[in-house]
Amino acid sequence: MTSVSAYPSPAGAFQPRRYRFIIAGLIIAAHFSVGVNVFAISPLLGNIIHDYEISRSAAGLLIALALLVSACFGLPGGVVTTRIGLTRSYTVGWWLIGLAALSFLAPNYLSLLALRLFYGLGVALVLIATGPMLLQWFKPKEVMIMNGLNTAVISLGIALSVATAAPLAGVLGWQNSLSIFGAMGLLGAAAWTVLGKAPAHTAQKSSPMPIREIPRLIRNRQILLLLLADAGVLVQYTALTAWLPAFYTEVRGMTPTQAGFVTGLLPFIGVFAVLVGGFLPLRFGTPRSYLIWPGVLVLIGGPGSFVLGSPSGIYLGLVLVGIGSWLYVPTLLSRTMELVGGDPQRVAVVWGSLITFSGFAMFVAPIMVGSLRDLTGSYLPGFLISSIAALTLLTAGVAMPRGEVRSPR
Repeated sequence: MTSVSAYPSPAGAFQPRRYRFIIAGLIIAAHFSVGVNVFAISPLLGNIIHDYEISRSAAGLLIALALLVSACFGLPGGVVTTRIGLTRSYTVGWWLIGLAALSFLAPNYLSLLALRLFYGLGVALVLIATGPMLLQWFKPKEVMIMNGLNTAVISLGIALSVATAAPLAGVLGWQNSLSIFGAMGLLGAAAWTVLGKAPAHTAQKSSPMPIREIPRLIRNRQILLLLLADAGVLVQYTALTAWLPAFYTEVRGMTPTQAGFVTGLLPFIGVFAVLVGGFLPLRFGTPRSYLIWPGVLVLIGGPGSFVLGSPSGIYLGLVLVGIGSWLYVPTLLSRTMELVGGDPQRVAVVWGSLITFSGFAMFVAPIMVGSLRDLTGSYLPGFLISSIAALTLLTAGVAMPRGEVRSPR
């Protein structure tokens, strides 16, 4: 296995300071804000459809368009982040995420949609800036661990919101439920505004990466494989997370609360899977193995979660796809850093591209499932198509070279 220490890190050249623990806590909190708001709306789609009198396709846009904004801003955002600075990117992005706290004021569908679009833009800024921020504050092995922790808290946030959104809505109303999750973003943004900063040794800025280098960077075969792998998995993951609550309610006879709780197993299992994925590669296995085996799990568990009708079958499918959809992520993120030689500007561009690829995939998924449900009367066609898309993870793992990392620079 290529060690994560194979690439240089600015933090490796300077004695890490204790302040990095504060930065670590803030970065982890930012990712929790991302996770807790991304699918919080999924268990509430039935309420929104009823109150705003919209179609399932329109309801799916509340998830999909937020992801589309992130996707459209992904690659440009990588360039913007290198120019306005990491601290400003985090500040603006986190406040935009926190605007979801205003959901209780949304009088109609379009106003709620606008808040979701601001959320999508904020997510792009925060996630793009994270990679370079980690490289500047942490040593290489710490970066792998932070990648695992960041992804774990995203998963934890998704699990928490999907499992509790419906019960909260039953007590407070669905708009207030969304506002509570958004308020977590506001609190974090305020903390970052006061405490967030870049390391002192980065005060002297390097010249921005030339625009003409970006296409050559993205065309690197290994980077392209990783971009496609993540996008394919997220087609299935988004489709299942967005519409399984409705599927279980309408087809399997569960209550909305039960359906939200069961679907919440996906991100809940992911919390533990991604933590294992952040620590285990430091000791065992190769990068290929952490793509291939999760690829097998998502291919088995994904269809199992909606084809199998028994409770045990549903739970087994969700556990398998939950593990597979998260276990590979720390390896994928760290591998992209290795492939660009640990250069913060190139990491920002590659992670921006990752958001673009994955964001477009996640944008298409809920619309596809909702539209096919409206056309055919069944969720199965959309779910099956999304499961086929998840083949990209296994394909990328098999196609990954076994040799050392080569930087495309």
